[in-house]
Amino acid sequence: MPEIAKDISAFLSEEYRVAEAATHAGQIDQAWHHLERAHVIAQTRLVPHLQSHWKMLLLAARTRDGREAFGQLVRLALAPLGNLTGRLPIGNTGRSNVSAFARMNILPELSAILDPKTD
Repeated sequence: MPEIAKDISAFLSEEYRVAEAATHAGQIDQAWHHLERAHVIAQTRLVPHLQSHWKMLLLAARTRDGREAFGQLVRLALAPLGNLTGRLPIGNTGRSNVSAFARMNILPELSAILDPKTD
């Protein structure tokens, strides 16, 4: 496995772990923060992209946020099309409080994970 893929896999695992811990601690805003960071990194890879939206759907269901849950179901349906066509809104955090089609700035620390040469 190439080094960048290992780094991305490790990053995603850690973000998901921290999000789950935050959820169990009742720190829902922190959980969302870590799931959003994971989404930005996972977005260009189909399976991790779907996994990010699935985890967001689970958190929305756990917190009984119907609007967010619906938004995640829509994104789960759209993600494969975006990945297959390459038409992804890069940097998008994946939440339903932003358009599924809006490009967003990527934090420098996340850019460094996506492209280690920019360090």
